[in-house]
Amino acid sequence: SYLHQQADAIGYPVLIKAAAGGGGKGMRLVEKSEDFIDLLASCKREAISSFGDDHVLVEKYITKPRHIEIQVFGDTHGNVVYLFERDCSVQRRHQKVLEEAPAPGMTSERRAAMGKAAVDAAKAVGYVGAGTVEFIANQDGSFYFMEMNTRLQVEHPVTEMITGLDLVEWQLRVAAGEKLPLAQEQLQLRGHALEARIYAEDPAKGFLPSTGRLVHLAPPAESLNVRVDTGVEEGDEISPHYDPMIAKLIVWDINRDRALARMLQALAEYRVVGVANNIEFLSRLTASPAFAGADLDTGLIEREKDYLFPADPVVPEQAWLVAALGELLREAERSAESARRGSDPLSPWHASDGWRINATARRELMFRHGETQKTVIVAYRPDGYRLTVDGHTVQARGRLNPRGLLRVELDGTRSDATVIVAGEKRHVFFHGRSWQLSCIDPLLHTGEGGGAEGGLLAPMPGKVIALVAAEGATVEKGAPLLILEAMKMEHTITAPAAGTVKTFRFAVGDQVGDGAELVDFEAATA
Repeated sequence: SYLHQQADAIGYPVLIKAAAGGGGKGMRLVEKSEDFIDLLASCKREAISSFGDDHVLVEKYITKPRHIEIQVFGDTHGNVVYLFERDCSVQRRHQKVLEEAPAPGMTSERRAAMGKAAVDAAKAVGYVGAGTVEFIANQDGSFYFMEMNTRLQVEHPVTEMITGLDLVEWQLRVAAGEKLPLAQEQLQLRGHALEARIYAEDPAKGFLPSTGRLVHLAPPAESLNVRVDTGVEEGDEISPHYDPMIAKLIVWDINRDRALARMLQALAEYRVVGVANNIEFLSRLTASPAFAGADLDTGLIEREKDYLFPADPVVPEQAWLVAALGELLREAERSAESARRGSDPLSPWHASDGWRINATARRELMFRHGETQKTVIVAYRPDGYRLTVDGHTVQARGRLNPRGLLRVELDGTRSDATVIVAGEKRHVFFHGRSWQLSCIDPLLHTGEGGGAEGGLLAPMPGKVIALVAAEGATVEKGAPLLILEAMKMEHTITAPAAGTVKTFRFAVGDQVGDGAELVDFEAATA
């Protein structure tokens, strides 16, 4: 095709982009010529689905670029100013994840040059209102115009934080015919701001969107330094029909290092239960040596994947103990409530203190995380409990507060924790980390259930948009079998091993649920 010829002439890597695209959708990176045709078809499918237009363009791909954008504002009197820059280099799926203002390492001379280029672009089209001129910048500071977004962007709060201005107010004033409130020389930059996008997605599964009900949603407390912009509340559904963003978390402080510390603290206080989310990933990203050291480019997440995507971590002993203590404190609270409602509040049958004649009550609580199962042995004490896990015993006591908050004391060390109950799940938040444990009832426990043997399951709710393999075909491990689309993103289901595609359970256009069996697949015998 003509585009393929032009891509070969430009030289790889190249980027295929939907002409009507935006928000990182409708983009495919092509590393070598033989991949071009397949990726072009994929890009056109996403473009027609997302934008109703499958026209695409091809451009040279800069290998270690920074994404720096300039906030501009124009009025109806011919005035245009720039409100400094934002660095939005940290991205996944070509969509921004962490943004900050000002851009680290930006000199005043380069800021003035980029600001002038942005203002000139806005003036050239008689622009009125808020807009963003986006640039791709090389590591040496040279920069290239990419596009202009004719609106107020998701990341505008970081600009508001460093300028002390309300950009929505400016929009209303300009729309009412007023002049811009300030001239260029009156604009001042103070401190440093960061924004993290809180998404309902699973970073460990390629950032696949997650759907479900927000069983528990507790953002950090807002202040002059911490801001949370959101459109959802606890109990709301995250559906497959819209972008999976839950909120924007914005922090400000007097310099970048302090803003990073502020962001880490705020992320440690964020509690989300009911959908997979990227909060722990954002904490690792913020603390990563590359980001903390401002070694920024759009490939940072891929470059630092060993740090950002560690192997399944071992659940620490304290998490099992906190889960057990939460169970015991909830039991005690239920017993106390039962006594209050009963006809004889002083009846000993309401007690849950494990009292025995001349003996110590002992019981076991069982929890599971993935393939790991632990038993916590409980001995009741007059002032709390003695908990033993893996042969190590601690003295434990605590207080249960509303919304799953626990005041925990383990061997005299006091901490705050949260345990949220959702069915058999116990979501434990402790020391800035979280773990999802299952509480096992030994009377009901019959062992692990297995998935459908020989079946390939949908990793998310979505629509089948292409059957790539043919029924009856013999394929190699990793061969694409079918393509799902959810939240305007494509996901390819591949063969788990060499084998035969027996039958597809769904046709193109069918909607499938999370965990639906998609393909009957027979692995080849060795």
